[in-house]
Amino acid sequence: MLIKTLFAGAGGQGVLSMGYCLAYAAMLEDLHVTYMPAYGAEVRGGTANCTVVVSDEDIASPIASSPDNIVILNNPSLVRFTNFGRPGGSYLINSSLVNGKLKRSDVTSLYMPASELAEKSGSLRNANMMLLGAFIAMSGVVTMDTMQAAIADIFAKKNKKVIDINQQAVQSGYDWAAAELGKGRAAKKKTAKKPAPKTRAAAGR
Repeated sequence: MLIKTLFAGAGGQGVLSMGYCLAYAAMLEDLHVTYMPAYGAEVRGGTANCTVVVSDEDIASPIASSPDNIVILNNPSLVRFTNFGRPGGSYLINSSLVNGKLKRSDVTSLYMPASELAEKSGSLRNANMMLLGAFIAMSGVVTMDTMQAAIADIFAKKNKKVIDINQQAVQSGYDWAAAELGKGRAAKKKTAKKPAPKTRAAAGR
């Protein structure tokens, strides 16, 4: 197993936190991990991205060229990383802040109105955690139980309310994505071509 993931957005959107949470959760599952944050994220509104490589074997390089998964939080990141993901990979896109659709037919894409869902839940700042939960549902890189444990550890120095809010946001994102992915599978089954019925002449042969 070797899974490369890129998280990309703007400074202040919690992009680096998403990558750190994934890396921490993977370590809890005794997997090999590299985490590479981009510099400059401290400037709110500036670009920010990080890559996380997860493997069950030693990782030769922390550089995630042609990542398997890309999580996009804003429009500039979509423009920048549209052609960065490998063919057959997946894109998770915050449709609340991204205009238009991904112009690729060789990848799987899921559009999540994360900012809107977070605002409805009570805090716009939870959008990144909702996307993280959705990413877990899409990729299965780590289990949700492990991610919840990682969040509890990472935010242990804060009060329990902060831990609960982040855990609930991740779970909400996971549940939303699982439901959407389920709809997609059902739709594919519906539209799958059925074999043509036999004609009477053919049946009588």
